[in-house]
Amino acid sequence: MNIEQINMVPSPCYVMEEKLLRRNLSLISRVADEAGVEIILAFKAFALWKSFPIFREYINAVTASSVNEARLAYEEFGSRAHAFSPAYTDKEFDEIVKCSSHITFNSLSQYRRLYEKTKLTDHTVSCGIRINPEYSEIETELYNPCAPGSRFGVTSDMLPDELPQGIEGFHCHCHCESSSYALENTLRHIEDKFGRWLHRIKWLNLGGGHLMTRKDYDVEHLIGLLKGLRSRYPNLKVILEPGSAFAWQTGSLVSSVVDVVESRGIRTAILDVSFTCHMPDCLEMPYQPTVTGAESLDANAVKGAPFEQNIYRLGGNSCLSGDYMGSWQFDAPLKIGDKVVFEDMIHYTTVKTNMFNGISHPAIAMLRENGELELFKIFGYEDYRDRMC
Repeated sequence: MNIEQINMVPSPCYVMEEKLLRRNLSLISRVADEAGVEIILAFKAFALWKSFPIFREYINAVTASSVNEARLAYEEFGSRAHAFSPAYTDKEFDEIVKCSSHITFNSLSQYRRLYEKTKLTDHTVSCGIRINPEYSEIETELYNPCAPGSRFGVTSDMLPDELPQGIEGFHCHCHCESSSYALENTLRHIEDKFGRWLHRIKWLNLGGGHLMTRKDYDVEHLIGLLKGLRSRYPNLKVILEPGSAFAWQTGSLVSSVVDVVESRGIRTAILDVSFTCHMPDCLEMPYQPTVTGAESLDANAVKGAPFEQNIYRLGGNSCLSGDYMGSWQFDAPLKIGDKVVFEDMIHYTTVKTNMFNGISHPAIAMLRENGELELFKIFGYEDYRDRMC
């Protein structure tokens, strides 16, 4: 976005840019076509359903991790979901079956208890089991589904020689914003531990975390890997379900300075957004996001920085003491009303936001290719109230 476009955006507001979204979708569609695989959208990272008409020009299916996501797939995306949950509940499972084309069970006990229900429907449901190859290159344990003692999936020693009736596929998730070379290493472990079953099943879902739209991602290497996998197992339909890759660097969170305070040599610009409410991964992972027109510095640079250097900690507007990050150096002193734009704030933001403190949720908008701004939603008191009882 340019300055003129930023100034026309209400504050606070998430703004997705259609041009950038189509750039990602075009690349993902090319990978799927050239590698002969299916790539589907994971709602856990992005689920702005008013943008689904654009997605449907490039992909045919999505993946869901709950009954609500499954309904969103069926009712708003227009296709049945590839569903996975760590534990399906009895009261929700029938609805999930209705809205799903594929259902992956996390454990053999869930399969034994619920499999028969997947046959009591008017459409075909293909069932699978989640596998754990006990290998992942994810360094942050919070996001590592293959950490020791993981509750996700079955290890190879837990599977019988003959797979249970109706298990037609394997689902595996081992990545988080990972490279194609991490996938190459993962495939070695999958084939080593589960190779004897791969010739007998119909599909292999390699999960998400394949950040193929990142600038330094080796797309051609990915295509080659997937082609090689398919040549070794021609019986397999290979599926990838990234989330971040679809919405990677497709938009920003526009905020405004509400106040500037100073304490013990630390200058903080307080904004009308919150890290804990609106950018939770910044605190969870953690990482310091890019701010348009500002240089990201070491967090300690803000301490005692001379006023003329324009170095600020950025503070959220919740009452959580840790709702801040820093430091950033700006070209000029920050004033009340100045816009502060956090880049790459579309994936894993709107799906994870909360209304702690009753803080106003940022609006959500799409910047169309023709330069027009379409407001998808402006949140109000009723949105906060109706989450309560």
